[in-house]
Order: sequence, then C-alpha cells, then structure tokens
Amino acid sequence: MKSIAIYNMAEAGRDVRDEVAEVFVDGYYGELSYFTKDRSTLISAFKDLFSSEVFYVAERQGRIAGILACSNNRRRAMPVKLDPLQDAFGAQTGELAYQVMKNEFNTALPYDDGMGYIECVATLTRDRGKGISSALLKYVLEKLPYRRYVLEVTDANEAAHRIYSKLGFREFERKAEANAEAVGFKYRIYMEWTREK
Repeated sequence: MKSIAIYNMAEAGRDVRDEVAEVFVDGYYGELSYFTKDRSTLISAFKDLFSSEVFYVAERQGRIAGILACSNNRRRAMPVKLDPLQDAFGAQTGELAYQVMKNEFNTALPYDDGMGYIECVATLTRDRGKGISSALLKYVLEKLPYRRYVLEVTDANEAAHRIYSKLGFREFERKAEANAEAVGFKYRIYMEWTREK
C-alpha cells in the first residue's frame, strides 16, 4: 500500500477545497444527486462550506483521497449557507437544498467538551479498500483530546459499520428511519468509542 499522509485541512499549505469537495461529493453522491447529477456543480456548491479546523484529509500520491470531520459542541463540520447553494443550484433548488440540509449541519451538538462527533467520512471511489478511512479514524482517535467519540451510520452502509466495529466503536442506539423507502435505509445506528483511562 502506498503511504498515506494525514493532516488537518487548515494546515494543508495549499487550497484543497476543490479536492475535499470532490471526495465529499463522491462519497455522498447518492444523496446529493437529488439536487443535480452534475458533479462539478455539486463540488462548486459545497467547496466553501467546510470548517477546515475540524476536517482531516488523507493524501495519497499527492492528492486528497479521503476526508473525515470531527466536530464538537462549538464547531460543526460544514455549516450550510443559502447563498452558495443558490449560486450553484439556482434560487429554487438552492433554497430546497438549504432547507433539507440546515437541520442536519447547522444544529449545535448537545455534547460536552470531552466529546467529538465523527461526521463526513468519505473516500474517493477509486481509493476505497486501501485503508484510508481506517487510517483517518485511527489518526483522529489518537491525536485529538476527546474522551468519547460518537458517530452515526446507516444500516445500509455495511462497509463503514464493519470498519467502525473493527476499530472498537460499539452501538449504543438505533433509530428507525421514518422515510426508509425514500432514503434507502431502515435505521440510523449510533456508535461510540471511549478512551481508556
């Protein structure tokens, strides 16, 4: 396996927003394609929304191949703003995207200072199966100061569920999805990892 360099997005030393947005769009294309199937438009819509202080990137062969955000009670991964979405999608679709995403991404987390919330984990399709997501998770668990980490994964994302379980995350809650048929999964599974004292 080629070596993977992991670092905080804010310390990249170059503008990596387009690369991070490409990974984000590739990883969440199934959900995002509802707004448009044009990947370049999706990249344009999201590239300025990332909170670089909480995003970590995995670089492989000189390019960003994976991303992971570890939010906290003071900063979310990508606070959604109306203007960039309307600029990219047009007034009506941009407004729809904002309304759909604002509760998910703009709501403050109800956690104390000792907890990190893992979100926006994604790897480029061509780089999957190379240990990039695992490397990002291990890096964050080792380097960040939180005592407890929480994440959400759907029952449909079996590969991610396996990775999280292998790294020691344990399920503590499962919520049925009201719109299961429309969104393609039945449950939101909440998992946690606690640092040993």
